[in-house]
Amino acid sequence: MAQESMSKSMSMQSRVGRDNQRWGSNGERLVAGVVPLSSNKEHVLIIQTRRGGWVLPKGGWELDEPTAAAAACREAWEEAGIICQVTRNLGFIQDPRTPSQLQKLAGLAPKALYQFFECSVKEQRDDWPEKSKRSRQWVRYSQAREAMRDRPELLEALDRSSIKK
Repeated sequence: MAQESMSKSMSMQSRVGRDNQRWGSNGERLVAGVVPLSSNKEHVLIIQTRRGGWVLPKGGWELDEPTAAAAACREAWEEAGIICQVTRNLGFIQDPRTPSQLQKLAGLAPKALYQFFECSVKEQRDDWPEKSKRSRQWVRYSQAREAMRDRPELLEALDRSSIKK
């Protein structure tokens, strides 16, 4: 697999909206994300959501991005302020939300198909596009599992990674 990374032009603007979003054949939103590991694989970088929960960096794969890995690296930059290099494709993970859960969201969060990538962090910057919206923290496996306990798709990605458990 080709090593994907993001280090060329680093925009300080986050992409917003879904006009440029890729969609799967079943109408699901294609979402790319990373499991950013420390060099010794003892820690993972998680980010705080706007609602206060903790997640892995992830977001929509857009039409102008050649690969899901490129989209995942862009999301890692925008949301966590890291320049990363994909080291492993962790595969696809189905959205675990039920139709009734999706209906409660009134179309604000359509069904998604996640593709996660393990990555190494080449650089962590002090300023990044979503710094004012998000915190980030390096945590051990058990701490990450606890912080993301309500997000089975993120736990699945974490478990597929080579983080030391």
